[in-house]
Parts: sequence; C-alpha cells; structure tokens
Amino acid sequence: MYIIAGLGNPGRQYEHTRHNTGFDAIDCLADRYRISFDMKKFKGLCGTGVIEGQKVLLLKPQTFMNLSGESIREACTFYKIDPEEELIVLYDDISLPPGQLRIRKKGSAGGHNGIKNIIAQLGTQVFKRIKIGVGEKPEEYDLVDYVLGHFSREDRAVMEDAFKDAAEAAARLLYEDPDVVINQFNTWKERD
Repeated sequence: MYIIAGLGNPGRQYEHTRHNTGFDAIDCLADRYRISFDMKKFKGLCGTGVIEGQKVLLLKPQTFMNLSGESIREACTFYKIDPEEELIVLYDDISLPPGQLRIRKKGSAGGHNGIKNIIAQLGTQVFKRIKIGVGEKPEEYDLVDYVLGHFSREDRAVMEDAFKDAAEAAARLLYEDPDVVINQFNTWKERD
C-alpha cells in the first residue's frame, strides 16, 4: 500500500491557488486512474484504488497546510506503512519557475510549513516528494498573499500541463527506480 498525498488548504476560497497545487495535481492523478475522493478519514479527503498494479490511498489533508502532517501521520499509522518507502507528497514550491518539477527522495522542508509539519509528525525527512514550481514571489508581494493568490491565465495553462506531469511522475514512482524518474522529470521542460 502506498499513500500519495497532495497538499493544499480546504475551502472554495483556496481552490486553484498556488498553495493548492498539490490538490490540483492529485486531482489529476485521481481522474487519470478513476479514483474518487469518497471518504472523510485521517482528517482528510481520501480515496483508494490501484495505480499501475499498486494499491494506493490518495489523500488531501483538510487540516490546512501548516498541519498537513497530522493527516498524513494518521494515515501512515493506520495502514502501517513505512513513509520512507511508501509515501509520496505533492506540493507547491516558490523557488521553481511555474510548471517545473523537482522530485526528491528526502530533504529538509526548505521553508515550506506543510512539509515542516510532515517531517515533525513522521520523525523523518526521508520520503519521496514532488515539488511543483509556482514561481518566485515578486518583491512587492507578501508571501502569504502570493501563495494564496491565483495564477495568471498564461501560468494556469502551464500549470495544467505540470499537474499531468506530476501525476505521471507519482504513478511511475510506484514501480520504477526513483533515480530514473528523477532524471527524467527534474530536467526543465520547455512549455508552449
């Protein structure tokens, strides 16, 4: 069993914001494999299914971003999974250009409060993660306002492709050597 978690904030006012990139990407994965978020469990919305022959729980924590780890820890404990091997987290990254992916097998929180809470709750920073670039904050913007803001029309089109790529990368991490997936998806992809 694998847990694939997409990070974001619950509520209509946060839909399709930069900070909800993880929700958008996991929705793309759920659509692709016909998995519905039909359960409220582990302080989140979740659905179970099979992706590329592997049983998965798709999870969207509903704790708000800064407490994402509570939801993920509950799911990991319930299913007795090893987060270092069987957890994949998708989330936004302001240090990457819009649409660029960066996949890692471990690492620090890099200033992301959702990841910081996951690390604190799990007691490890070793878990696979797919960072989805949302672009750097302009100097005149407040960080919170920026990440809770919406994409421009042009960036939104780029992001739609990035969500599909992130979904594909997550699926491939279930059955392929992570280093192969990292080498393919961490290369900057020119977008039309």
